Amino acid sequence: MANIALIIAGGSGNRMRQDIPKQFITVNERPVIVYTLEAFEQHPEIDAIAVVCIEGWEQVLWAYARQFNINKLKTVVPGGQNGQGSIRNGVFALEKQFQPDDIVLIHDAIRPMVSAEIISDNIRVARKYGNAITVIPCAEAMLETDDGIISTGSYPRDRLKRTQTPQAFYLRDICGLHRRALEAGITNSIASCTLKIEMGEQVFFSTGSEKNIKLTTVEDIDIFKALLAAKRSDWLKD
Repeated sequence: MANIALIIAGGSGNRMRQDIPKQFITVNERPVIVYTLEAFEQHPEIDAIAVVCIEGWEQVLWAYARQFNINKLKTVVPGGQNGQGSIRNGVFALEKQFQPDDIVLIHDAIRPMVSAEIISDNIRVARKYGNAITVIPCAEAMLETDDGIISTGSYPRDRLKRTQTPQAFYLRDICGLHRRALEAGITNSIASCTLKIEMGEQVFFSTGSEKNIKLTTVEDIDIFKALLAAKRSDWLKD
């Protein structure tokens, strides 16, 4: 049974306000997507990597894979109209190459700090329960609002989880989910976990990290650079 990383790099990154897609922005002489690919390339449990790539950047991606020795990259798939469409394109392409009981780990290209521990736990939970959604606790007070200006209510944070990627599924299950979603007219769910829940199915949690950040704004690039430069003090306990 294989474990396949499906890296979603189909977006243009409008919120970053840069001239190239954010997954290809260079940080410390490496494109963001290379950091992400290296995390899965170096993980012993990952057998293959596929990328859903924004149109026009496919050859750049293959060139980076050669330059940075991403030898597990086997497939590059065109992006879709939105995130759900890109993931659907990716899993349907994998369905033609891999077995139904293989695990696919769907991961944002713009989460370059994903650790080996996160990947391992995602695989472990998915093998045990059938799916795994990387999450972290909600540490902040959560306020409810109708208009985005004022709040008169709060929501208990211990009932909330903040989702990250990877999100892992058996290949047969995630392909079936996307087919049923199309039949139901659901075409713009924001994540695989939300699509699963919208289709009336339950999800299971694996362990994420505050460091597993998603690079959405220029400020996130600053945080990413700081994390790359940071070294934990010896006196801090794990």
